[in-house]
Amino acid sequence: MKLYRFLTGPDDASFCHKVSLALSKGWELHGSPTYAFNATTGEMQCGQAVTKTVHGRDYDPEMKLGEQ
Repeated sequence: MKLYRFLTGPDDASFCHKVSLALSKGWELHGSPTYAFNATTGEMQCGQAVTKTVHGRDYDPEMKLGEQ
């Protein structure tokens, strides 16, 4: 089964740490990062899709993807 997550966060080191943590847990980058202005907060936001193949499990919409 292949899992998909879209990580988002402010344009600062915390976003880089979030992506690095996912990579260290076996997630792989999927596509290019995104960068957009959030008019509500007045800040730039980053986004990055990641995927991970998990064997021996069935998909459950209740699963916490970050814990996989």
